[in-house]
Amino acid sequence: MRVTPLHELEPTPGRGRHVAIGTFDGVHLGHRAVIDDADTVLTFDPHPLAVIRPDALPKLLMPFPIKRDVIAGLGVDDLVVIHFDRDFQERSAESFIEDVLIGRLGAAQVSVGENFRFGKKAHGDSEMLASREEFETRVVAMVDVDGETVSSTQIRALVAAGDVTRAARFLGAPFMLEGEVVRGDGRGRELGVPTANIVPDPRYAVPGHGVYAAWAHGHPAAVNVGVRPTFDSGRGLLVESYLLDFDGDLYGETLRIAFVERMRGERRFESVDALVEQMHRDAERARRIASPSG
Repeated sequence: MRVTPLHELEPTPGRGRHVAIGTFDGVHLGHRAVIDDADTVLTFDPHPLAVIRPDALPKLLMPFPIKRDVIAGLGVDDLVVIHFDRDFQERSAESFIEDVLIGRLGAAQVSVGENFRFGKKAHGDSEMLASREEFETRVVAMVDVDGETVSSTQIRALVAAGDVTRAARFLGAPFMLEGEVVRGDGRGRELGVPTANIVPDPRYAVPGHGVYAAWAHGHPAAVNVGVRPTFDSGRGLLVESYLLDFDGDLYGETLRIAFVERMRGERRFESVDALVEQMHRDAERARRIASPSG
């Protein structure tokens, strides 16, 4: 999949692209319905609310690299990225259609969600798109799963509550986060359970405190999200991944974690030995849950 900033894209009027438009935070099942059968995805970075109303911006479900890779997995040919800033915020809906969709992208079909708005003061909507004869407009209704409407807001709440299993049903894939592996205090290695530690970016959603079965760096993993109450370290939130069957140095690398299931809550142990015993039980349970035969 090619990834191209809009301003670097050569104009292709009349190309006949099938273009899906949206912010697509989470690339959940509703987003996937919009993207279905599109060869080009047009998205925004940063999230428009970060410019329009920063105080209203929620914790996002995905950093751009994960969104890019998930969209690539859907078979899209081109991901075109609009750098959303004050200048773009002031662009009229008519200009967006004429200059971006027709002039630069050469859209033959445009696919949007039913609540999609665009242009200065959100003047543009699906009806405005459908009124144009230059392309066909496909308006996709909200998607329901288990009788509930799929939305980024709902998934964000599930992730915060630690219900990553249910979140995955609405996402269509496991919830993922990534970050640079940083040096900790080395306590895990001393205890025989070395962990790869990430200080999560506060701009993004993180599963609620607890211990999870997950995949990380191609390995099943037991992942603790929390503040390590047994040690009173005074450190902030950490995501600590014990990668099973792995022996290597990940410091400075970007680690991507796919959460499968919450196994238990975070708790204080009366002794280090009790903690280590529980960590080994967590690791074996994580192996059973994360493995294909588990």
